[in-house]
Parts: sequence; structure tokens; C-alpha cells
Amino acid sequence: MSNAPVVFGTEDILRSLCNSVTKVLSVATQSPVSYSGMVQRISRTCLKPDIGCFVLFDGGFSGLVVINFSAAAAMELYENYMIHMGMAREELATRHTSDDVGNVMGELMNQMVGDFTGKIARELQTHITQNQPKMLALNKQVMLSVDTHLDQPESRRVTFFTARNNIFYLELAIDRTEFIKLNDFDAEETVDPDELMNSVQQPEAQAPTQSGGDSEQDELLKSLGM
Repeated sequence: MSNAPVVFGTEDILRSLCNSVTKVLSVATQSPVSYSGMVQRISRTCLKPDIGCFVLFDGGFSGLVVINFSAAAAMELYENYMIHMGMAREELATRHTSDDVGNVMGELMNQMVGDFTGKIARELQTHITQNQPKMLALNKQVMLSVDTHLDQPESRRVTFFTARNNIFYLELAIDRTEFIKLNDFDAEETVDPDELMNSVQQPEAQAPTQSGGDSEQDELLKSLGM
């Protein structure tokens, strides 16, 4: 029987993040969301059309999460979420550039990363904090350089699919790191679907706006010319 220690690396962290994305979106929209079994190694992360969203996190390890939604994927998730919340279809925004769409998608992004940071605390017994998500409607690609923030950056891209087979992409850039298990501990999670739904049913109270948010991210947006 092997006594080799359990090692938790970049791909394991990425898998945990991807599972948070599918869980939160599937519950919030009441429609299945899945991701590819293959992952791409990429040299840098970037925001791409039609809607790009990013979140910075820091603590036990540092990194950047970017999700790039096509207009079709964003509108499908937005419509399913709002209709599940009881909104009439005729009252919904009809364009992905609408502030309402950006606010809802930003709040869902906030919940996805929040679920991920909670799992990191349980599974890796470390702590990371997230900044408020920034959601931007784009008509061209915007490069996000993280080389100056990370000592040994590793970047990955994963493809996601909605129920209607619309596609969006998640990109993760983090410092190269490995967590090695020294002692056994209980990392089990008890998922309460009602509690999760309550946490995503607050788009008006917690929805991020493009003008608000953390000053560090505002500086980043300024550096991008936005």
C-alpha cells in the first residue's frame, strides 16, 4: 500500500472551480450546464466578446478567473434565471448589452466564485478572498496580463456548454502551486439547494455595476483604457 502523500495541483483547483460553475448555474437557471473533459494550456488570459467577466482572488494563493460568454449563452442563462425567479418573458431585456443582463451575469459570477472559495477552505484548509466581479460588454478582445501579479503563472481554458449547446469559456490563471496532504481531515460538504437558491436570488441587492466595485479593479480597468 502506497504511503505517498495526496497532492492537490493546478488541475485539481481548476476542476473544483468548474464544478462550482456548473452547480451554481444549473441550480440558478434550472437547466443543465456542463463542461468539456479536455482542458487547454494557454499562455495568457483575455476578455473576449460578447460579454467578458473577471474576478481577482488572493490569500493562500493568488489568481484571476475570466469567463467569456457569447451573446447567445449569456441571454439563455439570463432568461432562464429570470423566468425561474418569476419574471414574465415580456419584461426581460432583449439585448446582451443591457445593464440588467450584465448585472445578473455578474451576480451569478459572484456566486460561482463564492462557492469555489468555500470549497477551497474545506478541501485545502486555506483561505482566499475574491473581489467584486466586473462584467463588460465587449466588441473586441482585451488582453489581461497577470504576469506582474503572479510569480509562476499557469493558465488554463475550459469550454462550457448550456442546455441549448451555446458555448462559453472559463479561463483561470494562478501561481504554480501544490497542496500536499499531511493529516486526514473531514472536507465533506452538505449542499442545501434551498440555501444555494436563496444566495443567488439577490440580483438587485448585490448586483455589481460597471461604475462601482473595488478600487484595485477600477485601476485595472483604467489600465485597460476603460
